Amino acid sequence: MLAIRRHRSVLFLAACGFVFALTTVAAQQPAAARKPAGPPAPVKGPSVEGITEYDLANGFKVLLIPDSSKPTTTVNITYLVGSRMEGYGETGMAHLLEHMVFKGTPRHKNIPQELTAHGADPNGTTWYDRTNYFETFGATDSNLVWALDLEADRMVNSYIAKKDLESEFSVVRNEFELGENDPGNVLLERAMSTAYLWHNYGKSTIGARSDIESVPIERLQAFYRKYYQPDNAVLVIAGKFDTKRALQLVRQKFGSIPKPDRRGDMKIWPTYTVEPTQDGERAVTLRRVGDVQVVDALYHVPAGSDTDFAPVAVLARVMGDAPSGRLYKALVETKKAASVGGFAWQFREPSVLVLTAQVRKDDSLDSARVALLRTVDSVIANPPTAEEVARARQALLKNIELNLNNSASVGLTLSGWIAMGDWRLYLLNRDRLRAVRPEAVARVARAYLKPSNMTLGLFVPTAAPDRAEIPPRPDVAPLVATYKGDTARVAGEAFDPSPDNVERRTTRSTLPNGLKVALLPKQTRGQSVHAALTLHFGTLAAVMNQRAAADLSADMLMRGTTTLSRQQIKDSLDKLQARVFLGGHQTGANLSIETTRANLAAVLALLADVLKHPAFDAKEFGTLQQENLASLEEQKTEPTNLGFIAFRRYLNPFPKGDPRYAPTIDETVADYTTATDSAARAFYTRFYGGSNAELAIVGDFDPGQVGPLVTKLFGDWKSPSPYARVAEVYQDRPDTTITIETPDKANAFFLAGLNLPLKDDDPDYPALILGNYLLGGGFLNSRLAVRIRQKEGISYGVGSDIGAGSLDKNGQFVTYAIYAPENVVRLEQAFREEVARALKDGFTPTEVEQGKAGWLQSQQVERSQDRSLAGQLGGDLFLDRTLAWDKALEQRVAALTPEQIAAAMRRWIDPKKITVVKAGDFAKHPPAAAPAAPPTH
Repeated sequence: MLAIRRHRSVLFLAACGFVFALTTVAAQQPAAARKPAGPPAPVKGPSVEGITEYDLANGFKVLLIPDSSKPTTTVNITYLVGSRMEGYGETGMAHLLEHMVFKGTPRHKNIPQELTAHGADPNGTTWYDRTNYFETFGATDSNLVWALDLEADRMVNSYIAKKDLESEFSVVRNEFELGENDPGNVLLERAMSTAYLWHNYGKSTIGARSDIESVPIERLQAFYRKYYQPDNAVLVIAGKFDTKRALQLVRQKFGSIPKPDRRGDMKIWPTYTVEPTQDGERAVTLRRVGDVQVVDALYHVPAGSDTDFAPVAVLARVMGDAPSGRLYKALVETKKAASVGGFAWQFREPSVLVLTAQVRKDDSLDSARVALLRTVDSVIANPPTAEEVARARQALLKNIELNLNNSASVGLTLSGWIAMGDWRLYLLNRDRLRAVRPEAVARVARAYLKPSNMTLGLFVPTAAPDRAEIPPRPDVAPLVATYKGDTARVAGEAFDPSPDNVERRTTRSTLPNGLKVALLPKQTRGQSVHAALTLHFGTLAAVMNQRAAADLSADMLMRGTTTLSRQQIKDSLDKLQARVFLGGHQTGANLSIETTRANLAAVLALLADVLKHPAFDAKEFGTLQQENLASLEEQKTEPTNLGFIAFRRYLNPFPKGDPRYAPTIDETVADYTTATDSAARAFYTRFYGGSNAELAIVGDFDPGQVGPLVTKLFGDWKSPSPYARVAEVYQDRPDTTITIETPDKANAFFLAGLNLPLKDDDPDYPALILGNYLLGGGFLNSRLAVRIRQKEGISYGVGSDIGAGSLDKNGQFVTYAIYAPENVVRLEQAFREEVARALKDGFTPTEVEQGKAGWLQSQQVERSQDRSLAGQLGGDLFLDRTLAWDKALEQRVAALTPEQIAAAMRRWIDPKKITVVKAGDFAKHPPAAAPAAPPTH
């Protein structure tokens, strides 16, 4: 899977790729065989809730989800191939192929560069039943033509070349090592392999290390030719586009690809391996370095398309949710576990329900295991209540309804349902969830939560086995043949996210208490709306030594008010179809909201109660404290966390207790261990208020109603203490190298950078943004990515970022990478050589022009996301800026020359001042010598 990290000005995407050179589709057909009229037009198929299917003569399917309210288009192609189809010695092949397909075709030689040039937000993912590739881009005809041409071309013309495999297999192996760092992840893999004796669901999608390292290119090429064909793929186009034009392009680009001859080696066989009924408890124990214990219990359940799956999903929520779930009450509230969870994977074939608990290192894992199994057993004697089922059902339906409001999200979500048999299953599953009643949940609990169907425990001989018979996968065709679904979802307006238009549509005001408000009403799909509230409080002297109290104080706000319990707050948000995040620190707090027009007023009123009348329940505080301690202890041996902490501590040294101080994990654990609910309450009482705050709301709402409501709810909420911003101070630090040993961690982390006395109004700032974009941003085609990932295959994820203060002259240049510990010397040498080459030679005119186009389009895409736009408008209120600032910045970037970029990079990036942090298991994996430097180009 492609891993994405987003920064305000940088898209870092660690990805995939290779390719097998085929002739183009047109060239495969003799001239006499070509029909002047072209391929037959797509035939319209079922249409449900604004989603319409079209079928091509070659077996290719396309789903269109038009949404004029989004200024972006998403193209998502799903291939019906995943790790389930892999044969002996082929584990990880579907995922490896996902990487290879980014390596180019004869017509699209540099796919990462094209994605960057079009400002796309792309990715590719592999799972058990499918592989998909998608890109979201500005809604223009030229972008749509390019995206469809790219996907059609790499369907059959990707190189899949041996030279690319030789570098890319080590990138995938590095991704494998990243997963190996997480004991919880590995434990689940081991449990799955124990639960499935024969079916390929027992094998992780990432594959076996030996298969990744040794797969012959010929087998990969054959796998590609067999499964990457039009009759094994479904295309989704979602967002803003013209339907007639889109169908014309699909017909042109995909319709001419011939349907393959499915005889012999090209025949796609159905999965005929059926996992036998489990006939007794199974157990697996994992022993590795770590600081948190985990217990998992897996139970076989039906396929995702089965009628039983909806009540199974509700059952998983009843058992594993927090704080209402039965496991939470039995284990977390009794302090037998720090956290619990429950979920059921929806697969094409029969799947599993997973119940899990995380236990602190010094607590008893056996006590947690016994309590977990006792709780599972008790659900048979005490079936889920109507209240429990209604709560779980509402939470599941809320996420579906909010997802349906975002056409791009729907387009991507459908990949899994297509792989299950038909895209309409997504909506049918929603309807089934609506109909789930307590009796159905009790029935599936009796049917599947049986000791003989569990993977976890000890073997117990049983004279009369009581086994769970799993029904076969149902025939999907009759399930969806006459399915109609709901009425079409409310469509939104076509919105231009340019700075000028955002400014024209935004109104700003200040409430009587000083809270600043920005409102941007617009019609959105499903009438969705996003809001962001930021509070500022305290002075440097006032918040000293308050880190734990501040963090816990913010976390306690959602755990109950003087009139509502934590559960009642959660239930209310589910009923109101709202997603809410609230977090805080020593100098402020942040709250984000996603809901709908009909529910916005009620959600704002609920959150006003949360912010103004918290209960600070002692029992909830104790639970929160244990959760946080368990989370911290889990980080003690993780290379990425340790690397970032060491980097911050060295480059920004401040006295302990200062809000800018970077504590060690042990220091934070000690603070949380001694923290009290009274201290958290005192912090809230002393600092929380709305006098120094910003609220931005973007989406479908009536400003004439929402404006007065905001004034009523927050206009008199005054801050009890003075506020003075804590300045970010530039510190000129000499270079150093810090090495951290993390035993038994297969993946290592590299971080390098330096502090800069830089503000974002500096004349060099635009040039530094674009220079960094070319050096370590973009999509796999930056200098660092091309050298370290594409050519040498050292790292799955590598990139750079540059930041600047908006109010203080304090910025930073940072580069980062994950890698195998033995490659640390090669990695550092490649990093230093590429930075030196960029500073010495600069960037070519072609690089600069393509970088400008990609970066400018990515800014438009970012503003098209209502959540991001709300956050930006709120931040601009604090900075006393408007979108005119962004417009000016973009104009300055567009006007840059290669010489200006090179000169700015040389003025600010001093290689002699770069500090390097390396965290990994270097004792067990001694660094290998670096090869001779490759020739420059």
